[in-house]
Amino acid sequence: MLAPTMRPIDTVASAMRALTAHAARTWLTLAAMAFATAAVVVLSALGEGARHYVLDEFTQLGTHLLIIMPGRNETTGGAPPLLGETPRDLTLEDALALRRSRYVAQVAPIAVGAAEVSAGSLSREVTILGSTAAYIDIRRLAMTAGRFLPPGDPERGAPVAVIGQTLAEALFGSASPIGRRIRIGDRRFRVIGLLAAGGVSLGSNLADVAIIPVASAQALFDNPGLFRVLVQAGGRESLDAAAAAVRAIIRERHEGEDDVTVITQDALLGTFDRILGALTLAVAGIAAISLTVAGVLIMNVMLVSVSQRTAEVGLLKALGARQRDVLALFLAEALLLAAAGTALGLALAYVGIWLFNVRFPAFQLVVPIWAPLAAALVSVGAGLVFGLLPARRAARLDPMRALVGR
Repeated sequence: MLAPTMRPIDTVASAMRALTAHAARTWLTLAAMAFATAAVVVLSALGEGARHYVLDEFTQLGTHLLIIMPGRNETTGGAPPLLGETPRDLTLEDALALRRSRYVAQVAPIAVGAAEVSAGSLSREVTILGSTAAYIDIRRLAMTAGRFLPPGDPERGAPVAVIGQTLAEALFGSASPIGRRIRIGDRRFRVIGLLAAGGVSLGSNLADVAIIPVASAQALFDNPGLFRVLVQAGGRESLDAAAAAVRAIIRERHEGEDDVTVITQDALLGTFDRILGALTLAVAGIAAISLTVAGVLIMNVMLVSVSQRTAEVGLLKALGARQRDVLALFLAEALLLAAAGTALGLALAYVGIWLFNVRFPAFQLVVPIWAPLAAALVSVGAGLVFGLLPARRAARLDPMRALVGR
């Protein structure tokens, strides 16, 4: 016989018996809560993984970087359109002039184009990057064999090239490309280096690229303009000063026109971090709606349970159980459903994320610290909130009417 005031252990034991008495209904409710919880964690991990992936890709460009692009978007007066763009080229002389600033450690001008690279009867259309010896340090690249572009006067292009591994395999198979001759467009070059795997840089796959001196690239493509200029500042504390110095030097060389766009790496990373962080929260919020749906399912299950156990509630109240005891009993059932579903959902989520990361090592899902905590709080909160109505209905039943099943 139950005591007039039910002990917590009695309440939990009675709730467990009630749940196990209707196993099919309980398991269906647990599955709904588990999948909803797993969806929140997995989608949060997907958003966080995308954020880490993008930030890592930009970080691989180097550290303390400024990216200088020719042209500057600006507002203009008069009738629409209100956007104009200054089209002046960024030249090799402009890039070399930046080295006179004490805030600038290294400068790597970049010219980009596409051309056919051939060796003997084999050829391949690839991206051609023109730069200087500073490019390897700024981009933190590594060599598998040979050496990078030699230092010297950037305005004098030597007929040498550094190629990526995919291009080397396409032209020379398993043989070493070092010292071999290749033709790029209508010009001949000697391969002096083989790049190690380095991912993607400025939209180009470094495994399928040829890097030649910037002056050679300008002559090859008959274009004196540069695609970008990478500037490495002396340190993180020098970034703002370096950016100001770059604008001042270019303005001086361009007849007072502020016609370049200077992007700091930190600003770029910060922008992507905010955008992808907001996207992660939005996706997690959408997934959290499913937890609300699961909470409604718990409420429906509990309402059915109350209607089926009216006589039991009447007997409890006839034996002296108070309203708060009955309320606690049904809330305990809702809480157990929500907690068990949450635990099962978290387990499913982490197993699924682990399997995904093993299968796709290049793109790792990363669970943010807040995701499992938020999923658990929302899940348990939904169970309690939506379990409150059935619990209150059970607690307010009249003992005599409940005993006769009304």
